[in-house]
Amino acid sequence: MLNETIAKDLLEIGAVFLRPEKPFVWASGIKSPVYCDNRLTLTAPRVRNDVENGLCELIKKEYPECEVLMGTSTAGIAHAAISAHILGLPMGYVRSGNKDHGRQNRIEGKLENGQRVVVVEDLISTGGSVLEVVDALREAGAEVLGIVSIFTYGMKKGLERLKKAEVKNVSLTDFDCVARVAAKYGYIKEDDVKKLLAFRDDPSDESWIGAERL
Repeated sequence: MLNETIAKDLLEIGAVFLRPEKPFVWASGIKSPVYCDNRLTLTAPRVRNDVENGLCELIKKEYPECEVLMGTSTAGIAHAAISAHILGLPMGYVRSGNKDHGRQNRIEGKLENGQRVVVVEDLISTGGSVLEVVDALREAGAEVLGIVSIFTYGMKKGLERLKKAEVKNVSLTDFDCVARVAAKYGYIKEDDVKKLLAFRDDPSDESWIGAERL
């Protein structure tokens, strides 16, 4: 299945790195058993091919009316460009804020009022940054069909934000799938899966760190 193929790809190149025994510390201070850097997919041609073809497959299946791809800045730009090239669609990207010079654009690339847009993102955690992109596109008059992403944590906060904003997201793979595949191929122990899913359910609750292995 595609989600398992992508999960295995990400684990093989270290784009998703699991370390439940020695958690990473995010900028927010949250201790996490996972570190994700999907930029590494761009430097691994075989994995990049799987990712871009997978994104195109999702776009054609889930958003057949798509007219324009818009990447998130900066991680989604390359994936939007490659996918748009494969699909023969125009693309652009949305900055995190307006430029402070020139035309002070936030949206780069031509976007017509009413065009049907799909946002391309590499990673969704709490959903805050990608929803800012959706808001900017909507304010510019676009009809945002939804988001396509490489990986999503499936965190409750992120899911609730997307639902409230009435934004659909489809991902190539997710945290649950990566955890299962990681255990299957020996990246983590089978009993670590429960710890990972406990983190996913509530990242602010650090009790998963000291949980006894069953």
